Amino acid sequence: MPSTFRGIFIIAITTIFFSNITNSQPKKGEFIQASIGYGMSAPYEDYNIIGTGFYAQAEYIFAFKKWLGVRPYAGFITTSPNENNSEPSLSGYKVTSKAFLIGGKVRICAPIPWVAPYLEIGIGASMGSFETYTPGIYKKDKGLLMHIPYALGLALGKNHDVEIAITYYEHPSVEQFSGALAIGFSFPLD
Repeated sequence: MPSTFRGIFIIAITTIFFSNITNSQPKKGEFIQASIGYGMSAPYEDYNIIGTGFYAQAEYIFAFKKWLGVRPYAGFITTSPNENNSEPSLSGYKVTSKAFLIGGKVRICAPIPWVAPYLEIGIGASMGSFETYTPGIYKKDKGLLMHIPYALGLALGKNHDVEIAITYYEHPSVEQFSGALAIGFSFPLD
């Protein structure tokens, strides 16, 4: 865990140091971003029990600086049990999510032309149904649950308007996380 924080610290320092030299977002202003991807859900425990499915999200972006932005979002994820990924001793167990996601994130970008790595973190709410059924846990819940979103990604292109990201939504109350490998496209509003 300390190595993760060390990496975040290095990215933040690099971002601050180089923020006046290069751009990591197309420009300051407001944008819309649409993302779509391969959704998945998994337990906090270290078992090979994964649900797979579909993920989509839209964000309204307020880029205060070229390296810092706030991103309110709304999205959807649905996953079903993946029977092909379990060991025979784990058959019958499952981790699933079917939820509408809403919240806000902050993004910090590393100012590198053409390929800008970024980190996002925030807080949000999930409305839907969740099930975590493993050898050590059985939690099932419906309704409104808090989640913690975070993402690591790359903004690509001359204007960094195409993105590839790994995004996660931690759901502590059901001891699972949902996530996606997604691609996104940004469109300026001004």
